[in-house]
Amino acid sequence: MSNSDDTVDAVNELIECCLDGEFGFRASAEHMRNDGTRRLLLQRADDCGSAAAELRPIVVSLGGTPDDGGSAGGAMQRGWVAVKGTLSGYSDLAILEDSERAEDKAIQRYQTALGKELPAAVRAVVEAQYLGLQRNHAQIEALRESERVAAAQH
Repeated sequence: MSNSDDTVDAVNELIECCLDGEFGFRASAEHMRNDGTRRLLLQRADDCGSAAAELRPIVVSLGGTPDDGGSAGGAMQRGWVAVKGTLSGYSDLAILEDSERAEDKAIQRYQTALGKELPAAVRAVVEAQYLGLQRNHAQIEALRESERVAAAQH
């Protein structure tokens, strides 16, 4: 396999990751009771979609075909969110905990990609997206912690 093929595979993995995030955040937002947090999750979904859109031309420029769907694991996660969302006990806190776990997995996937040999221009895009992902994770983590404190007070 050529270095170009390796890069296409790595970037396609990230596209899949972004699509999982986009679909996952939208599914979570549907069940979120707090309007402000719902809007934030929808913004995160839009950010993930934009990240995937930024990566697609890279794959094409390397002679590959960009992935256009999320992973099987991501689909399972979205299905689980949908099922749990119908349960009365599935709280905003639980949604944020699930979102944080999904962000943990996304960070791992980006770290894996950054551990590979990537052309400088590709690395720059992936690093910038990784920094955004870290900011998003910190925001979800802070919201989760705030929701945990609020839940403990009730």
